[in-house]
Amino acid sequence: MSVADLLWRFPSALMAWRNLGRNKLRTALAALGIIIGVVAICSLGMATVALQQQASSQLGDIGNDVTVSSGQDSDTDGVTQDQIDEIQNLVTDDQVVPQKTNSTTLEARNGEEARMSVTGVTEASALYNLTTGEAPDRLQSGALISNDTANTLGLEMGDPVEYDGQFYRVQGFIESEQSFGPRGGGELVIPVSGLSNQEYYDTVTIVASDGDAATEIGERLDNQFNTEETEELSIQASSGAQNVGGFLDTLSTALLGIGGISLVVAGVAILNVMLMSTVERRGEIGVLRAVGIRRIEVLRMILTEAALMGALGGLVGVILSLGTGMLAFQMLTGNAMGALDWSSSKYLVYGFGFAVLASVLSGVYPAWKAANDRPVEALRG
Repeated sequence: MSVADLLWRFPSALMAWRNLGRNKLRTALAALGIIIGVVAICSLGMATVALQQQASSQLGDIGNDVTVSSGQDSDTDGVTQDQIDEIQNLVTDDQVVPQKTNSTTLEARNGEEARMSVTGVTEASALYNLTTGEAPDRLQSGALISNDTANTLGLEMGDPVEYDGQFYRVQGFIESEQSFGPRGGGELVIPVSGLSNQEYYDTVTIVASDGDAATEIGERLDNQFNTEETEELSIQASSGAQNVGGFLDTLSTALLGIGGISLVVAGVAILNVMLMSTVERRGEIGVLRAVGIRRIEVLRMILTEAALMGALGGLVGVILSLGTGMLAFQMLTGNAMGALDWSSSKYLVYGFGFAVLASVLSGVYPAWKAANDRPVEALRG
């Protein structure tokens, strides 16, 4: 069944389809502009979603932490055990890791020294990744030390390090990028009992499942411990993942803007095609008007031509974009079918809708011009 057979119930649409077929080359060139614009919008949008998924996968749990410390209106110089218990009751599904901190200087046998922070913690595996060894779930003996500092001091696994008169054997080396010690130093992690002389905890880290959960936990704790007038606890939800997401959203908008320029250019091409078409068919339109065809019918016919051109170009563009999007997902995430998820496939809908809308808007002026041309003047040419 041909397209003409499908459109015979709609005279304006059937005439519009036949008119598009009169100059196939010009129609094809105009449709090509639409196809390029749709592919630009859809492919760039889908590629950005693939990049976002890849970034989320590689960044892992960055931005999933909530850090709690003593607030400016607190009566204590740190977080109390009662407050930690209350936090634990509020945060039942996520890990709560209290920490005590200090600083020290370690000296190697060769005389080398390294200034570093000291962290007393129990649940070391929740906070640290190691290059050598394995961070224990419950650190009760031994110590972890920054990899760079270990290299500076010539420390190896099992070597002793001293803090506050107590010796701890090195059980693992911390990835250097996870160490936040003083400039030129690193971090020494020991059991929290090694800082038992400190009554309060300096910080409490809550490891949430994702960035949104961290934000929700931060708001919950803020409502529980703080008011508009007082800040009992300082609560900070890490925003690393949100910042990355915000950057990718901005990038997506910019890329869609670039793709939109292509459709604007295609719209100008359609405007030119429709104007040329109405000029060439001026006499024909004059005859139609003379035999009683109303202005609204002429207007509908020209706009239908533009809409059909946009729909055909948009459909081809969507098919090509789907293939391009699946290729991008396969290369970036290893899952080509991710292009079919709504977060990605919505750009196919946007591209198609934009193509039809741009085409119809481009046909408004030629349609208005043809519908308002006086029949007598049209017949004179």
